[in-house]
Amino acid sequence: MAKKDIHPEWYPEAKVYCNGEVVMTVGSTQPELNVDVWSGNHPFYTGTQKIIDTEGRVERFMRKYGMTSEAAKDTAAEG
Repeated sequence: MAKKDIHPEWYPEAKVYCNGEVVMTVGSTQPELNVDVWSGNHPFYTGTQKIIDTEGRVERFMRKYGMTSEAAKDTAAEG
């Protein structure tokens, strides 16, 4: 199906390295991939992510767009 001599070589068992350790194998056009972040060490996937709203972003948004807490509750109830 694929035209000859126009596609890069495909490596079905390319090794993915993170901090010098093989973390998984994937299909790639490169035999080895070096990554800094993968699902095994990313805070979102490991459950160590902490969301801190130190600037009061939600309250600032509510003030900016003139929404009071009652208006927000009514809008949420309707949706």
